Amino acid sequence: MVAPPWEAGAATGEVDADDAPWDVAPERRKGAVAEAFHGQRLDKALVAMAPEFSRSHLQVLIEQGHVQVEGQRASTSSRKVFAGQLVEVELVPTAQSRAFRPEAIALSVLFEDADLLVLDKAAGMVVHPAAGNWSGTVLNALLALHAGAAGLPRAGIVHRLDKDTSGLMVVGKTLPAVTALSRAIAARKVHREYLAIAHGDVRAAAFTIEAPIGRDPKVRVRMAVMASGKAARTDVQLVARSMEFSALRCILHTGRTHQIRVHLAAQGHPLVADGLYGGSVGLGMERQALHAARLSFAHPLSGVPLDFAIEPPADFAPAWQSLIDSA
Repeated sequence: MVAPPWEAGAATGEVDADDAPWDVAPERRKGAVAEAFHGQRLDKALVAMAPEFSRSHLQVLIEQGHVQVEGQRASTSSRKVFAGQLVEVELVPTAQSRAFRPEAIALSVLFEDADLLVLDKAAGMVVHPAAGNWSGTVLNALLALHAGAAGLPRAGIVHRLDKDTSGLMVVGKTLPAVTALSRAIAARKVHREYLAIAHGDVRAAAFTIEAPIGRDPKVRVRMAVMASGKAARTDVQLVARSMEFSALRCILHTGRTHQIRVHLAAQGHPLVADGLYGGSVGLGMERQALHAARLSFAHPLSGVPLDFAIEPPADFAPAWQSLIDSA
């Protein structure tokens, strides 16, 4: 049996009752280094002290000043600790573990009833917490918006928009609604229409891109058209064009990650300002030129047809109109 790293110590949880259960002060642990860990690295000893955390996270805590040795802040994970030294660590949770918490973030709600709500998501807002974006998301806002969200898968989110895509999203507020909406999307019974501005002079008035999409094996943050991917279909209609840019209306039949962006880039027409797929800034656009403009579906409980449309935001509208006017 491996000897514990701490000969004596105490674990104390400091909880602010006014903030519970979402805001809990980090637990602090302290104790004296045991003989078994004499001369070992600080981070190695901390792993034994707090086995529920990864070594990499404990290294971050050291770097951020949450660990003290003999009352002095430790700054490097590789420093040696010696038997009898008093070590104290403030166990700040990982960003991921704190992701699913309510945050008072304003959402643009276009429609709401007891079963669902329809949002106009702003460009730049992440829908679901993920690496690099563990807070400030639509999910965090939904958890604060209505009490039932905490008991639903992904707080009721049934489909997503990319961070820099603006426009319409539907969210379920009850489990029956979430289930029905998810099934409708899978059955391709939800109509999703996007406005896109692409590089290049698209000549065809209307065409369909039917090409499977999967994770790019060389660049993991990208998707790509590949034989081993999942089936994906996008209908494209030309609205206006110039020598350099084309205004397009895109209808999704499937909902693969980055689908419109990937399909158009594969045709040699990446979206304006979509640097991930080869687009560059233009027409005043500094984020990918994609806007979810229309959303139509049957109400998940009543079956009543619902149809929503939203004009593009201030950064997108002038670019789109400039192409319409030049056509």
